[in-house]
Amino acid sequence: MEEIRVQKNGNIGPVDSSRIPRYSGAATFALLPRLDQVERADVKVVGIPFDAGVSYRPGARFGSTAVREASRLLRPYHPALDLSPFEVAQVADAGDMAVNPFNIEEAIETIQAEALELTEDGASLVTIGGDHTIALPLLRAAAQRAGKPVALLHFDAHLDTWDTYFGAAYTHGTPFRRAAEEGVIDTDAVSHVGTRGPLYGKKDLEDDARFGFGIYTSADVFRMGVDKVVAGLRERVGDRPLYVSIDIDVLDPAHAPGTGTPEAGGMTSRELLEILRGLRGLNLVGADVVEVSPAYDHAEITAVAASHVAYDLVSLLADQVARRADGAASGTETAAEAN
Repeated sequence: MEEIRVQKNGNIGPVDSSRIPRYSGAATFALLPRLDQVERADVKVVGIPFDAGVSYRPGARFGSTAVREASRLLRPYHPALDLSPFEVAQVADAGDMAVNPFNIEEAIETIQAEALELTEDGASLVTIGGDHTIALPLLRAAAQRAGKPVALLHFDAHLDTWDTYFGAAYTHGTPFRRAAEEGVIDTDAVSHVGTRGPLYGKKDLEDDARFGFGIYTSADVFRMGVDKVVAGLRERVGDRPLYVSIDIDVLDPAHAPGTGTPEAGGMTSRELLEILRGLRGLNLVGADVVEVSPAYDHAEITAVAASHVAYDLVSLLADQVARRADGAASGTETAAEAN
């Protein structure tokens, strides 16, 4: 393991790309150590190669592999946050969950159980999908760990609060309706960001509002600007435990062509990253990045964008680890500890 950076605090960082070419060897996320190479991890990155819930173009089962490959170029210092996430927190790649591709209900049960197992030691999860069906069991696990319904920020071109597709209740278009019905999300603190495109009818919006969702469309982001959107999201979330779910199709197809249900008029990757950075200090308890379908990608545009999104989510969680450590040292309590 001499090629892996050992930090002064004992945390094991990514492979030292000044000694080992970053394009060689196995691809873990950001060239971080595998979970079995560390004694413990504050943040775990896990893949879920599952796309049996898609309604249009398939291929997201290969998303986690593509994002890991694209993440080889990520570096250990985040200048926008002035943070070295892999130094202040132990981050590790937990590999992929093995879920049944032929049985959605069984896959959902497996994901929930494995998410609970991975967070049993207090670690946080950043999950790379996979299609958006996986958000439901991840939210169930996050709410169970938090002991209460969690706030949700959902970045997506679509609402994903439809009832059924061809009579199926569990698909990539239904997870947040099921989550609201099951009471695992706090309906006073749920928002969509980046939605756009045609709907089946006005009732889609009426149903969505009934579940408590606020909406910042992609046009709102463009017209209002990032800072106003961030302020509105922060006010809605408050100090509640927060889960962030990101469908890569929230980005315009110019920034993310490799996805299953692309819609014109989306956000830029810059807007998405700046909004995420604006969430710093909120009580983030978990996150996912889904719907990368590399068969439709070009020059890894989508996978590169998703890898940076995942990196920012990891960085936000690492920042919380550092804040908790600082709070423990000074005798103060953070929002995450209070919840």
